[in-house]
Amino acid sequence: MNTKNIFFQKSIRTIVLLLVLFFVSEAKALNNEISLQKDNTKVYVSQRPEVKERLFQSIAVEKKIKEICKLLKNPKLSWMFSNCFPNTIDTTVHYRILDGTDDTFVYTGDIHAMWLRDSGAQVFPYIRLANEDPLLKKMLAGVIRRQTKCILSDPFANAFNDGPVGGEWQNDLTDMKPELHERKWEIDSLCYAIRLAYEYWKTTGDTGVFTEEWERAIALIVKTFKDQQRKNGLGAYNFQRETTRALDTMSNDGWGQPVKPVGLIASAFRPSDDATTYLFLVPSNFFAVTSLRKAAEILTAVKKNTTLATECTNLASEVETALKEYAVYNHPKFGKIYAFEVDGFGNHALMDDANVPSLLAMPYLGDVDVNDPIYQNTRRFVWSENNPYFFKGTKGEGIGGPHIGYDMIWPMSIMMRAFTSQNDDEIKICVKMLMDTDANTGFMHESFHKEDPFKFTRKWFAWQNTLFGELIITLIDKGKLDLLNSIE
Repeated sequence: MNTKNIFFQKSIRTIVLLLVLFFVSEAKALNNEISLQKDNTKVYVSQRPEVKERLFQSIAVEKKIKEICKLLKNPKLSWMFSNCFPNTIDTTVHYRILDGTDDTFVYTGDIHAMWLRDSGAQVFPYIRLANEDPLLKKMLAGVIRRQTKCILSDPFANAFNDGPVGGEWQNDLTDMKPELHERKWEIDSLCYAIRLAYEYWKTTGDTGVFTEEWERAIALIVKTFKDQQRKNGLGAYNFQRETTRALDTMSNDGWGQPVKPVGLIASAFRPSDDATTYLFLVPSNFFAVTSLRKAAEILTAVKKNTTLATECTNLASEVETALKEYAVYNHPKFGKIYAFEVDGFGNHALMDDANVPSLLAMPYLGDVDVNDPIYQNTRRFVWSENNPYFFKGTKGEGIGGPHIGYDMIWPMSIMMRAFTSQNDDEIKICVKMLMDTDANTGFMHESFHKEDPFKFTRKWFAWQNTLFGELIITLIDKGKLDLLNSIE
């Protein structure tokens, strides 16, 4: 074969290879988001797993997706809702029957462990559909039962393994067990378990989850909260980790900064899993007050345990009184606001963190009235450059936190702004911003850069995805469909 023919064949192979690469690239782009029809309208391709690969399926959830998508006129918003709302059950829910009862282990997403906070928040939006789907109801009951087991295993732990399999944090200097993924003491972990059980009961009327074990778990929660009021010394919990990251460990040999025992509950870590500066974390203490009262209501109505119920309500009242005295700071610009953290000695951390509970999110959780003037002052403060973790750029604005660092905005904060807003223009801005910062993935992320939404963290974070679905449903339920359909 002459040199000319060899050259010609090599050229053909090169052209074919380039064409193959081109079409593969185009196919990937199509799967990511978009192709154009002849009329230049965008086609949005579902990003959900194939049906056979979904971990859990619910007829009620599928029905709700169809209902909402039929109402939404904006094709991208409809697409994002259909991807996000079922993400928890599609990809993170492991439902089974163990020892004859429902048991559900829930991943956070890309971390294959179960956080009490995340799991409770991830499945919470599905409770409204539980009465329409018996299997969904059983799955939710399974989460409550699994959380009960987790609390009885260790009320100070924030994240758990599915069995005694160990993990990367087994060498932490604390009372670590192979059943634990991580043992960071966070008040809100226990509160989320109560919130889920209470809403499930109020919606379904099912009292089967309130077993003797659940009752013991509540007693252990009360004991743990009282221990961390630190009235009788430092309490039972301390924590240290060998790390280069300061917020992953606690100062003072694992006990944290000193606090004055004034009735508030110390939280070693924030919902972000970052160490607190001043241990009396204000939004988490507010969450504890409402959670204890919910537990008391269940204990009285279902378990007839008025002794433990009274212990819950008395502790709630004590913490509430202390919050009124110690959690309020008179800001020179905003007036009376809630501090993020205090220590009882007069020190205040003036900031907010994107994770929930946060100062911004307190009405979403039902911990304060949205019209509380101190909350409204606080809301203006945290959504301003006076909050050191408020970031504003050309692509978005919102609250982040030291967990990810400078200039990284958490979509969760934008959602909480929308959930707690009483202004249609503000809500519209929030939803549009969420739509514009998904990096064409159809999903929410942990955080995105204020100048570049394609620079984001955690592509698979189920809580934020399902929360976005909850936001859209909530807005429609509040009569905001026309507002959503006005988004271009």
